[in-house]
Amino acid sequence: FPEMLSNPKLVPVPGTLDVMMNQNMTLSCRTDSGFPPVRYTLFKHNQKVATVNSTDLSPALFNLTISSASDMDGYKCKAEDNISTGGKYSNSLTFTLLEPISKPLLSSPTSQAKKGQNVTLSCLSENGSLPITYIFFKGKRNISPPVKMQKREAAVIFLFINSSGDFGTYKCKAENSFRNNTKYSNSFNFTLAEERNHSDPLVISLVLIFLLLIIGLALAIHFFIIPSYKASE
Repeated sequence: FPEMLSNPKLVPVPGTLDVMMNQNMTLSCRTDSGFPPVRYTLFKHNQKVATVNSTDLSPALFNLTISSASDMDGYKCKAEDNISTGGKYSNSLTFTLLEPISKPLLSSPTSQAKKGQNVTLSCLSENGSLPITYIFFKGKRNISPPVKMQKREAAVIFLFINSSGDFGTYKCKAENSFRNNTKYSNSFNFTLAEERNHSDPLVISLVLIFLLLIIGLALAIHFFIIPSYKASE
């Protein structure tokens, strides 16, 4: 007695759901039991794409091209044989689009720093499929472990400016699952902030006091000394 038709399985060939735009893909649809011949139909968003007849229980192969965002999801296949009613449907299938990352931007809230100051550096690629991994450099030396970002947010590191050598050139790099697509950022340099002379306010205060004394003396001569001298003549 023939086995009842089982729900088919829809899988990509090879077995990865990561795709690039304009990539050709093959989907395999197969049922483990049923009464051959089996008719397989591939659907995308409930619209029939193609039908393949199989004389045994071997898988049906469907070729397609990922050419737009609408090609990323909504795939199902249906298996039908001569004894089952209505057929059986597979799991749904959704692809993940791999986009190349854009050149990351390396920035900081401040471009000036002084020794003994804590600063931050941020690295962000505006485009590219997630997750994105960032690594920070000073010159050619790696200064951070890989920072893997699952969201479209900047990777941030904290630095302590301890010596003049910490004012060198910084960069970061970004990479994702897109093959051969590592991108490096712009260069960023901290400049030494001018140290304010703590004696400057004192000097200014003394000058103002001196000017006030001169003005006070001039007023005293004008209003008191000169009138008293005239009155005594």
